[in-house]
Amino acid sequence: MSTLAISFEDIQRAHETIRTVAHRTPVLRSSTADSMTGAQLFFKCENFQRMGAFKFRGAYNAIASFSPAQRRAGVVAFSSGNHAQGIALAARLLEVPATIVMPYDAPKAKLEATRGYGAQIVQYDRYTEDRERIAQALATERGMTLIPPYDDARIMAGQGTAAKELIEDAGPLDLLLVCLGGGGLLSGCAVATRALSPACRIIGVEPEAGNDGQLSLRSGSIVHIDTPATIADGAQTQHLGKLTFPVIQALVEDIVTVTDAQLIRAMAFAASRMKMLVEPTGCLAIAAALNQVVPIKGLRVGLLVSGGNIDLARFAQLVQGD
Repeated sequence: MSTLAISFEDIQRAHETIRTVAHRTPVLRSSTADSMTGAQLFFKCENFQRMGAFKFRGAYNAIASFSPAQRRAGVVAFSSGNHAQGIALAARLLEVPATIVMPYDAPKAKLEATRGYGAQIVQYDRYTEDRERIAQALATERGMTLIPPYDDARIMAGQGTAAKELIEDAGPLDLLLVCLGGGGLLSGCAVATRALSPACRIIGVEPEAGNDGQLSLRSGSIVHIDTPATIADGAQTQHLGKLTFPVIQALVEDIVTVTDAQLIRAMAFAASRMKMLVEPTGCLAIAAALNQVVPIKGLRVGLLVSGGNIDLARFAQLVQGD
């Protein structure tokens, strides 16, 4: 594992860095979900994390590593929403100026929250413009430090703390299902899981329309796709990262997909039976479990519920089938 971008020791250090500022989110159970699947499901609820998603973990860990000069110059990031909010909140707590490149069609709640945390927002068209190029130009022009949403060792280590907590609280697992966009959460969680529950199988879950990770794992090289049309806005990535992909190759057994319709049903289940609001991307692992996309009967299964940032009107529209 020494050739990979992060080690379990990096995750342990990240956990110490964020310990006093990040929430140790609950691991919830659902007897209904267990009965439906024949498994024991452990929901790691990062929808209850600060700013509503796991992204705060990596963002704080990354910015906390800045030198005094970097803190003065500020941070720039690009994101459809949750990384934006994580960077904005972490930057505010650490008194670092933040600029975030966000698409015009980012969820309203995520735009408003990012502004509310004090970040400057630069908007772009996700279908015609390159967010990475825009962010890099801003970093060069203003002398800021760019923190990508997933392809960064500090981000990956921070995200891995979620699985570390899950296994510490739930005990050894047979299977871990983790949502997949660019791979920061999956790669970090894979490293933590391999260290703490070595026999646990690790599987990533993508939206069916954006299965670049699945294609990449099966072909042996990073596959680039057009921006996928899916309600899972946090997984509308076009490719895995140069740092995240080798970790996924080494430690992840498979990557499966779920449909938008399955995501909507999972959102409705989480709200009606578990009394919690989960955004579409946050339901990827739940949908995979409830629909038995992977056989889980008789297993102890960890589910990473990645976030809960969705406009209430949009949530109602989706679950009511409008």
